[in-house]
Amino acid sequence: MKIAYDYQTFTLQAYGGISRYFVRLAEELNQRGQEIRVFAPYYCNQLLSSLPASLVEGKKISSKDLPKPLTAGLLVANQLIAKIGISRWRPDLVHETYYAMRRSGSKKCPVVLTVYDMIHEKFSQHFHKVDPTSFLKRQAVKRADHIICISESTKRDLIEFFPFVENKVSVVHLGFSAYAPEIKEAVIDKPYLLYVGSRNGHKNFTNLLQSLANSEKLRSNFDLIAFGGGTFSAAEQDAIAHLKFNSAQVRQVSGNDNLLALYYKKASAFVYPSYYEGFGLPPLEAMAQNCAVVSSNTSSMPEVIGEAGEYFDPHSTEQIAQAIERVVFSHSRKEELVRLGKKRLELFTWPTCATQTQQIYSQVINQFERH
Repeated sequence: MKIAYDYQTFTLQAYGGISRYFVRLAEELNQRGQEIRVFAPYYCNQLLSSLPASLVEGKKISSKDLPKPLTAGLLVANQLIAKIGISRWRPDLVHETYYAMRRSGSKKCPVVLTVYDMIHEKFSQHFHKVDPTSFLKRQAVKRADHIICISESTKRDLIEFFPFVENKVSVVHLGFSAYAPEIKEAVIDKPYLLYVGSRNGHKNFTNLLQSLANSEKLRSNFDLIAFGGGTFSAAEQDAIAHLKFNSAQVRQVSGNDNLLALYYKKASAFVYPSYYEGFGLPPLEAMAQNCAVVSSNTSSMPEVIGEAGEYFDPHSTEQIAQAIERVVFSHSRKEELVRLGKKRLELFTWPTCATQTQQIYSQVINQFERH
């Protein structure tokens, strides 16, 4: 098979889970003898460099945090140039990496699209009213010959909002690769709970803060470290002060994946309070570093975490605190979750993801040729 991946995620993301997903897919399928080509004429993504140069048609541009107008211009330029390149290469299938108004290949070539989540539809109040993502997603899924969802939860939500796709959807879970912890000691004064990633509305960071503030046992024994997601906003700083945490007790840390691995490894527990995730890699990252997972019980979390997590209702600050307490004050429960986490990781590998995706490609190509 000749498989083309388009430019979109590699223009939009310098790093990120979506671009990592496609780089790992390309890597796995190339090793199996498939002809793979990424068409990203001008890209800012840092992960593409890990692929053999022969697999990438494009030029890396030096751009840290591209201004949005420039990013928009690059998307338009890339769409035009990539379409020409893809048409000349004549692939058997194009896998579009995000949601665009127009197809990346010709109408003579089938299209597969991956849908990662339905956050823009389920939590529209957290996005600008002119955010085009949901509209573009609808256009992309309508024209796709087949859609891959990264969880059963995302598939259910996709069909709820776009019922017309029901007969052309499959589920393929993401793979996972662990990072080695940085060989250095993190500057940590006392035991801490770890939160990872952005802190947007649906991520529910505010309820996590409130739950810790309400529990004297947790408040007096643990700090809270928020890794990534940028420095605390003025509103977050006000909330932390209002809840009477001192400035050292709740803090934000940034760093690379290896430093994050160290923070997972040394945490008393990883807490995942999100209302909604399309898949959710952080719990798997925690499991890989023998860190117990305490998570909300909504959307894809139970599907990914399985028995390897202590669950709570993310709307209840009392339940959040109680679930954390059941883990951090019980050595046996913590050890049990670590053991179950190691076993759970075996279900999420890139070879499995690539095998299932390759099977879908073959089916789509065969169906397209018959019609």
